[in-house]
Amino acid sequence: MASETVVLEGHIVDSLILAKVLDQILESGAEYEVVDFDMGRTNLDPSRAVIDVSAGDPDELDRLLADLHQHGVNRADVTDAQLEECRVDGVLPAGFYATTNLETDVHTGGRWQSVVNPEMDCAVVVGDEVRTVPMHRVRAGDRVVMGETGVRVHPLRPASGATVFEFMSSDVSSEKPKALMTRRVAERMRSGRERDARILAVCGPAVVHTGGSPHLARLVRAGWVDVLFAGNGFATHDIESNVLGTSLGVSVERGSQTEGGHSNHLRVINEVRRHGSIAAAVDIGYVGGGVMYECVRQRVPFVLGGSVRDDGPLPDVITDVVEAADRMRAELTGVGVALMLATTLHAVATGNLLPATVETFCVDINQAVVTKLADRGSHQARGIVTDVGPFLGDLADELGAR
Repeated sequence: MASETVVLEGHIVDSLILAKVLDQILESGAEYEVVDFDMGRTNLDPSRAVIDVSAGDPDELDRLLADLHQHGVNRADVTDAQLEECRVDGVLPAGFYATTNLETDVHTGGRWQSVVNPEMDCAVVVGDEVRTVPMHRVRAGDRVVMGETGVRVHPLRPASGATVFEFMSSDVSSEKPKALMTRRVAERMRSGRERDARILAVCGPAVVHTGGSPHLARLVRAGWVDVLFAGNGFATHDIESNVLGTSLGVSVERGSQTEGGHSNHLRVINEVRRHGSIAAAVDIGYVGGGVMYECVRQRVPFVLGGSVRDDGPLPDVITDVVEAADRMRAELTGVGVALMLATTLHAVATGNLLPATVETFCVDINQAVVTKLADRGSHQARGIVTDVGPFLGDLADELGAR
């Protein structure tokens, strides 16, 4: 049998990572022996386990260790990472190291260097600094980390001031008191603000349809949102509700369909296009309220990513999805708290870009949304299964947003 000694350290007990790793070893048909274990005295102290892993042959062992690496299991032997230069723009060398969103270090030049921008599904490029780079951004001559030699990842750790056994420790909290969860999200937002972390809101059209748009506008106006990601639908219906009083043609006051309302969103898009941008439509007075209005007035940056089904779209919508993702990446510097609000596609897209250290709360009436996030690697995401409209109202009240 082939064997290798690996190390797992961090908050591996209270998060159940150690148990998951040992179970995965056995389920793969391999064997393990814990040769050293140092347990932290409290659930805030890190623990460290040294484990001998044995598998049927070297290839089987390598495959297992690659899977375990995603949980923070690192080879005990420390050598420099293997590097290979890209030969073609936008094409990585075969066998490149594919990243997770966990904090990652690379051993190069005889020392460990931290990857400055953890992001999943990227390559690691070593230059003046060590960075993750998406495939389409690599250039010929970039030195790319190959395989897992000389790479270590750190298991997910509790956020500052929080513990793993705190509220919403399960992936989806569908039966916990909504008032308590709202209060705790507000606490995490306050904590983020105290450490100068930016707060990101990722919004779907249901925010408008459920009556949450005015409450989100309050949060933007009060300075509780520093950047916003959404699509054409959210921005369109937010503007429609403030200009024409409808959302998808349904009166926001009466909840009933209005005559000819099915075309309202098209008329709004057309008028904004006439003005040239959302900001211009705000400046001229066509748009006098709502989330997009407050973003313009408070100078909160927003990225609107388009899709193939968009009407119009609004002139601010980025229709090239690669460009949209790059624009989103550019706005993530300093983000420490993310609110995913009633959106599946934008939540998954944003989750793919976020480091695991960003506290991520997914609010949706459908509990499958947060499950999708976790399945795609955003293990830090915590779900609140509730109607997003009342949630935003309660959150704005809790934060004193007027």
